[in-house]
Amino acid sequence: MTATLTHDNVAAARRVSVPRAYRFELVKLVSQWRIRLLVLACWIAPALFVAAVSQQSTLPSDTLFGRWMHATGWAGTLVMLGFAGTWALPLLTSVVAGDVFASEDRLGTWRHLLVAVRSPRRIFAAKALASLTVILLLVAGLAASSTAGGIAAVGDQPLTGLDGHLLSPADAAGKVLLAWICVLAPTLAFAAIGLLGSVTLGRSPMGLLLPALVALAMQLAQMMPLPVAVRLALPSYAFIAWNGLFTSPTQLGPLLIGIVVSLLWAVTATVLAYALFLRRDFTNQTYDGSARRAVTTAGLPLAALVAVTVAVLASATGASGSGIEQDKVQRSVATAFAHLYRLQTEQLNRPAVTEAQLKATATCDKGSVKVAAEGPGNDWRCVVSWHLPGIEVAGTAIYQLDLTPDGRFMADGDGPKEVNGYFLVRTPTGDAPNPLWQFDGNVDLLATPKG
Repeated sequence: MTATLTHDNVAAARRVSVPRAYRFELVKLVSQWRIRLLVLACWIAPALFVAAVSQQSTLPSDTLFGRWMHATGWAGTLVMLGFAGTWALPLLTSVVAGDVFASEDRLGTWRHLLVAVRSPRRIFAAKALASLTVILLLVAGLAASSTAGGIAAVGDQPLTGLDGHLLSPADAAGKVLLAWICVLAPTLAFAAIGLLGSVTLGRSPMGLLLPALVALAMQLAQMMPLPVAVRLALPSYAFIAWNGLFTSPTQLGPLLIGIVVSLLWAVTATVLAYALFLRRDFTNQTYDGSARRAVTTAGLPLAALVAVTVAVLASATGASGSGIEQDKVQRSVATAFAHLYRLQTEQLNRPAVTEAQLKATATCDKGSVKVAAEGPGNDWRCVVSWHLPGIEVAGTAIYQLDLTPDGRFMADGDGPKEVNGYFLVRTPTGDAPNPLWQFDGNVDLLATPKG
């Protein structure tokens, strides 16, 4: 009888394994009404939004790939990806990861959880993995739903890339999937910041808001004319670096750096949260966190990470200034124009021509001759020249450029009217959008000024 009781006590005192604790935490998360609403919204709302916008006469042309939502269903999911990286994903990480530890403080359930699991390490691992699972489910919903809505509303048509070259439906599908996978890295970084805020600030609302506030601050920083090394050292840059996948050749440098920087942030913030969680005094039922502790043990290490990353990137890449230089802008504009000129030629049933035959070049200035032709601004002006086979006189077209600090530009046609003066062109099958009227492009901030 004594042996039986002893065996039962040992079995009862056995620690709960990580997989079992993970299932318990996952059930707790999914049972919350706000998490269920988020999952439902992420799997339904993007499809409805993309399908509705794709059927409207006015498109979000100021959004990357927005002007192509009538032409292909693949453009809609990329519009959703741009919105998600700016607003949705940081907010989702706030709601999920930013509250996963703080909820125990509000409910006062730490003692019960510690008695059941018997290991702070296992508790941390289970909560981190459960929040990561929910976040991945939300991201997958955004990607799948927006893609399905675009394909259902418009169809599986070729996608015009960021520099004007056409991607087949298969290529577009592969790059869209890769773009969504790439934004998982900065999403993990902000999820780790959420874990850190939830551990450090306890039941304070600031822990829940921390990922969203950090993301907002970084988005504002990305809008400023920062040096290239500083821009790339922020994990928020990886939310826009996927643009380079849709150029030819692919601009992989900024994208890979953005992914590595984001993963460094994710690892650093998670390790800090883990160390602080193990040192916490769970006997204090009124724990509300400490702002001073948050700054010294969380803020300063992340600030040091930014400083070290900036120094490494500046020395390794040799990048200086804004990264936007005259030669790069001219090359990008000429390349995009040549690709889109071929597209217009096909629309008008004119004789086919290649980029090599066109020999398109661009001459760009910023402001006036007294202003250096470098850096972002909406005062760039480019004159594009090209040649047609058998015609001695070169064609010319004028564009006004609005170039943002992250290297993206929108070229607005300013004549002649036969080339880029009107929104529509008259084709044998009816009026169609003129691809040369306005187009988007991207300047590789790390590329050398001269090829």
